[in-house]
Amino acid sequence: MPTLVMAGKTPNKITDGTLKKKAWTFLEKLQEDDTTVGLHIEPINGSADPRVRTGRVDEFWRAVLFKLSGHGETHYVFHGIWPHDDAITVAKRVTLKQNPINGMPVIEELDVPVPAPSPAAAFVEAPPRPPVAEPPSLPRLPALGYSRADLVDRLGVPTAIAEAALTVLTEDELLALAMQHEGWIGLVLIDLGAGDSVDSIIERLDLTPSPSTGNADEDLVRALRRPAARTEFAFIEGQDALRQVIEADDFEAWRVFLHPEQRRYVDQRTSGPFRVSGGAGTGKTVVLVHRACALAARDPRARIVLTTYTTNLAEALRDQVRRLDPRVPLVALGEAGIHVTGVDALASAVVRRAPGPALDAAQVVVLGETRSQPNQRIPHARWRAVLDHVSTTLPSTVAHESFLQDEYALVVLPSSVRTLEEYLRIRRTGRGVALDRSARTEVWRLVQEYRTLARLDGSLDFAEAGVVASAYLQGTDEHPGEHLADHVLVDEGQDLSPAHWKLLRALAAPGPDDLFIAEDSHQRIYGHRTPLKRLGVSIVGRSRRLTLNYRTTAQNLRWALAQLDGSEWVDLEGEVEQTGYRSARTGPAPEVLRATTLTQELELVAEHVAGWLRNSVSAETIAVLVPDRQQRDRTAQALADRGIGAFAVDRERPPAGKVAVMTRHRAKGTEFSRVVLTDVGWTAPWDAQRLATLADSERVDAEQRDRSVLYVAATRARDELVIVTRS
Repeated sequence: MPTLVMAGKTPNKITDGTLKKKAWTFLEKLQEDDTTVGLHIEPINGSADPRVRTGRVDEFWRAVLFKLSGHGETHYVFHGIWPHDDAITVAKRVTLKQNPINGMPVIEELDVPVPAPSPAAAFVEAPPRPPVAEPPSLPRLPALGYSRADLVDRLGVPTAIAEAALTVLTEDELLALAMQHEGWIGLVLIDLGAGDSVDSIIERLDLTPSPSTGNADEDLVRALRRPAARTEFAFIEGQDALRQVIEADDFEAWRVFLHPEQRRYVDQRTSGPFRVSGGAGTGKTVVLVHRACALAARDPRARIVLTTYTTNLAEALRDQVRRLDPRVPLVALGEAGIHVTGVDALASAVVRRAPGPALDAAQVVVLGETRSQPNQRIPHARWRAVLDHVSTTLPSTVAHESFLQDEYALVVLPSSVRTLEEYLRIRRTGRGVALDRSARTEVWRLVQEYRTLARLDGSLDFAEAGVVASAYLQGTDEHPGEHLADHVLVDEGQDLSPAHWKLLRALAAPGPDDLFIAEDSHQRIYGHRTPLKRLGVSIVGRSRRLTLNYRTTAQNLRWALAQLDGSEWVDLEGEVEQTGYRSARTGPAPEVLRATTLTQELELVAEHVAGWLRNSVSAETIAVLVPDRQQRDRTAQALADRGIGAFAVDRERPPAGKVAVMTRHRAKGTEFSRVVLTDVGWTAPWDAQRLATLADSERVDAEQRDRSVLYVAATRARDELVIVTRS
């Protein structure tokens, strides 16, 4: 059975629905048996490349392909579909060969002049570049020290593109040029614009030719499988994979882009926990989903857990797995396949499956007591109830539900502290507020009251459930534990608590490919700084960073990153995290508007949304992101009052044809073409009052989270970003 290889940049786009169906029927028959009567797979006399073939799609349309035969296997590289006579013309002059410098496969049409791309054509309706009083003395790349020889002779960039790149003045113009070239060429231009060394670009993209096998066709097949080549060429291996694309009714759906560096992390074997970090839009989640499916394909018996902080994000992960490979079974915890869930739901699942005696033993290890209803969760207001009923001599910044909840979750539970004596001895690293012996004694009195109330209703809080679940998995002398997964993949790791990490570490036995973690400290909007080495998860020497943003334009990314200035960001290894992210796209600068009243703000929002809709922008690609639920409901109603279909998003997904209005927190994990941010720089009086009651260290942490939330919200925009400030 031949293998199909789809070329990413087909010269003619197939948009007609009837022709799409005919094209897929042709490809399905070709993949099943290329000798099928009626396909008419034929060589072309006088063609520039002897590998070229044409095939009969119907009486009018013909496909142009390349046939590669190596070591008994047949591959067809699909180039496109044209009317009969045009297909013959294309087939005579098109070639598939390897770049002589870097070995990348390339399809070229001979005797067709290729004009140098115009950097000015950066994007549709791009604003003109503002005048520069004193133009730079050198264009961008020469100013960075690159020469024509670097681009052409070392990196293999085609001469016309290299010469165009060497003339552009700014990084944005270089990005505009890169956007016109799919695959490795565009990636090379982006890295050059960021000032990376030629050697590092060659290493990152693997632009070193492989030794020849002595068989030209086999060499081409190997070249097509190289990571950088697979940004342009996709292998459709088997009828199931082809059927998946056909049923998607999208001729471009076969293209699943992975940067060569991303693909490396998808495929590589690890000797223990591994962390991949990167800013918003750098593809961390894409890596996780691909890796989960790759692990399932490698071993169908493997029990794989794919988890993240919130239920909404878990649902998005589940959808991505289904789209990537519908053949992979989505299963319950402990079964072969992929189990996708939120991390708190994961803790509950472990608690539910634990036998009674073993669960009781785990509770005693953690709490020194048992609860009669461990599947029930304590109300969030319980600490407030404790403070309302127990008098204390502690200062208000310590006798505060936020401080006590964090002290319990970050200090008491991770170390299974059960007595005052243990609490007096435990280290409180990173808490920021010193407690002497007297203060610790008072805090423990409040902890005891909290546990007494919990014992009365028999429930566990979320952090307790996570630590109890991990204790059950680890087991005791009398009740041996169990490992319910072979591989655990974690998204949004920066938001997880110590209780979560203890659970995840206990879920799979230590060993190869056990834990794979994606995180971005700049997007920490829920959890606390939690260096993993304190929790038994060692990732020293097994940590890598992604820096290329595929979602957000360079202009929007600059604004988003500016919101992070002034704070120190610490990653899961306890190291200071840098930014240094770059974008693969360019676009218009964000528009910043000022409103003096709420009414004026709502008018500005409605005006921009209505303008986009008038310009035929789909409503479901537009989002308005607000600080809280009250503003969400008010904004959605204001849009509706002005005749704009809007939907206030909570847990459910926004329906088609509606503009999404959601909180900035809820927007995490989403993306939209156009985004309006409201109330930027404005703090509600009740929020200011809340911040004033916090201890200094907690207030600094809360303010840093606010920066993170704004960064997350701004990076939801792919193309246009509007910021409305209110004073």
